[in-house]
Amino acid sequence: MSRTVLSNAVLVDGTGGEPVEGAHLVVEDGRIADISRRQVGEADRSIDCAGRTVLPGLIDCHVHIGAVEENITEQQRRYFASELALRMGSVLTQILHQGFTTVRDAGGADAGFRRAIEGGVVAGPRLLVSGRPLSQTGGHGDSRLATEPGGAPSPSWPQVGMVKWIADGPDEVRKAVRENLRQGVDQIKVMASGGVMSPTDKLTSVQYSLEELQVAVETAAAAGTYVLAHAYTPAAIRNCVQAGVRSIEHGNFLDAGTAALMAERGTFLVPTLVTYEKLYEEGERRGLPRESLEKAAQVYDAGLEGLRRAEEAGVRIASGSDLLGGWAVHKARELQIKAQVLGPMGAIVAATRSSAELLGLDGEVGTLEVGKQADLLVVDGDPLEDLSLLAKPKCLAVIMKGGVTYRDDLGS
Repeated sequence: MSRTVLSNAVLVDGTGGEPVEGAHLVVEDGRIADISRRQVGEADRSIDCAGRTVLPGLIDCHVHIGAVEENITEQQRRYFASELALRMGSVLTQILHQGFTTVRDAGGADAGFRRAIEGGVVAGPRLLVSGRPLSQTGGHGDSRLATEPGGAPSPSWPQVGMVKWIADGPDEVRKAVRENLRQGVDQIKVMASGGVMSPTDKLTSVQYSLEELQVAVETAAAAGTYVLAHAYTPAAIRNCVQAGVRSIEHGNFLDAGTAALMAERGTFLVPTLVTYEKLYEEGERRGLPRESLEKAAQVYDAGLEGLRRAEEAGVRIASGSDLLGGWAVHKARELQIKAQVLGPMGAIVAATRSSAELLGLDGEVGTLEVGKQADLLVVDGDPLEDLSLLAKPKCLAVIMKGGVTYRDDLGS
């Protein structure tokens, strides 16, 4: 039995409770065996965490490992499928080295990437995949330009990368959900409103009828899983909540009444504020279309207000980033932005305990408690005083997932 002791730490356990100084944490066979303020005996490996903070591995509920470039439509014209797959493997390793030990891919990655991590083919976070997100014709997942004829082959219709599935009407939606499930996805993603990167819809458009959304939810539930939905506007969000969708992704234009409905039904909100910051700041330089830049400016201005309404209503708030391409190095910046509304501790809880609850993994990860898997970070300094520490790789002295150490600058 392997025994690792992390001693003399300031423990931020992810529950929202007060930090514990002088904590000693014991890891045995991949799990947390003990947490104490007293010395805990001999160890096969000792890590002195004096002057440092131990907190749970971070969770990102909205990533796209298939977005290897910022312009996700053009990338499909640049790379072979095999090259995209290799680049996606590199993205997974980068995510883990940023301190994110669990992520949910919100569309694009199939079960093969999850299996590759579990089989040790590539180092990466614990990965939950959504396969091909569902979109109506002309919806957020339809990357065809208005000038491209309907049904014609398109270079933006990939097999690897940012894949998608166009399904119209209850029967097509049901079949698409079932096929995704047959291919081993962990959950189902639907596009319920317009989006920034789609070329032919408006942000305010409501996509998928209540009946279509209900079919997706019922089909997923029959297989023991759930639906997450891309949605910006109150009308689109209300449709999703009434249909039984588990999490609303983005939700930038959320109003008070819709937030109250989400709180009543227990629907999670997954804000992805950092992606709009980067789109706003750097999108033009990265060659994104003018239409996308204009839409990005609208959601950038609304994001914090939507989060504030959700927090005031008591909505369960998880954490996502939705960063594309090279912007993915800024994942931890999301916590700094959320902290403007939730405070530092609230932002950490959103990216640990609450995200684990959303993913149905709260019995295993998300907080540092005896019996749970040893997903943890040792951070130089105090993230509650300076959340930017989490965005600096040099400040992540230890990264551990399931008791396996992927970085250790302190061990002896």
